[in-house]
Amino acid sequence: MSFSTISVIGLGYIGLPTAAAFASRQKKVVGVDINQHAVDTINRGEIHIVEPELGDVVKAAVAQQFLRATTTPETADAYLIAVPTPFKGEHEPDMVYVEAAAKSIAPVLKKGALVILESTSPVGATEQMAQWLADARPDLTFPQQAGEQADINIAYCPERVLPGQVMVELIKNDRVIGGMTPVCSARASELYNIFLEGECVVTNARTAEMCKLTENSFRDVNIAFANELSLICADQGINVWELIRLANRHPRVNILQPGPGVGGHCIAVDPWFIVAQNPEQSRLIRTAREVNDHKPHWVINQVKAAVADCLTTTGKRANELKIACFGLAFKPNIDDLRESPAMEITQLIAQWHSGETLAVEPNIHQLPKKLAGLCRLATLDEALNDADVLVMLVDHNPFKARSAERIQQQYIVDTKGVWR
Repeated sequence: MSFSTISVIGLGYIGLPTAAAFASRQKKVVGVDINQHAVDTINRGEIHIVEPELGDVVKAAVAQQFLRATTTPETADAYLIAVPTPFKGEHEPDMVYVEAAAKSIAPVLKKGALVILESTSPVGATEQMAQWLADARPDLTFPQQAGEQADINIAYCPERVLPGQVMVELIKNDRVIGGMTPVCSARASELYNIFLEGECVVTNARTAEMCKLTENSFRDVNIAFANELSLICADQGINVWELIRLANRHPRVNILQPGPGVGGHCIAVDPWFIVAQNPEQSRLIRTAREVNDHKPHWVINQVKAAVADCLTTTGKRANELKIACFGLAFKPNIDDLRESPAMEITQLIAQWHSGETLAVEPNIHQLPKKLAGLCRLATLDEALNDADVLVMLVDHNPFKARSAERIQQQYIVDTKGVWR
């Protein structure tokens, strides 16, 4: 069965590029999101997120009537669910958005439809989604009931794209396809091959779910090693960036770069899904998460020390001193603030500091609610002209383009080694 109509549930940083990729292959795509602003923006041929190349693809797809957005699910041949999966309480996975998405499409499911979960999820989530659908539609059969003969096919296929390069990696990268049956995997592979240039690698749903968690946990552990090195080097009076550069000259060593912590909806969240399900066996993964979660608080202490030195040297009162925080996003050159350690650090500084705190984030036009009233959104030049203490948190290109020789301030807390 060919796919003439494809529906993507969730039009965020993954869902919208995926919808655009299918639409660019002249497939009819209906995007669904509960955010009316996002829906209206997309239907104008515009985008509500920052992602290179995405705007042009969406504009063309909407103009050619291959892509439209709505708040209400419609009947389609295939559904891709790409909604958030945050954690709750003691880092327990929160499947409320996946459950809501599944129940929203259940009434419009027809025999022969394919449902794919793309959201990063704990092991067993695809089976849970299939059960929610089966409970809502007893008139249809599902893989857990009828195996290969099921009316509805279900699979898990996580994204593995880098923000800032999504439109390239979405097409080029291999995809892990975890169907609940071989038929489910085959149909999911057929769907992705509409735009995919990479390979569809087939496994079962539980392995595919664990694969995504494993990839991000691997990266988290490696980042934690670099972050821990930065703490040790600060204590020993060693330049951590020089140290890593030297160590990486070993042919089998490739240490990552330290930073203010780890952010984003994937690496900062996904390892906890493994820990929640296997607390006794995941000691290293838990420790890496704790190291990376602690890093922002270490940065705050560095800022407090710099402020104390600045006050002593300049004779200013604390409320006269200005601190500028450079970067709010969770990684360079994007506008995504989710789980951002830079956001956390800026908020903590603004709450503690009695003087003015400036936030410099070239990829946004207004401060998020949690910073509104605490900080002032400033340009790079304003911050460099006005601030007494500089806190480098995200190595955006405009920041790196400003050479260290042009920085006049003596007191700099540089978590990314940009102005070292």
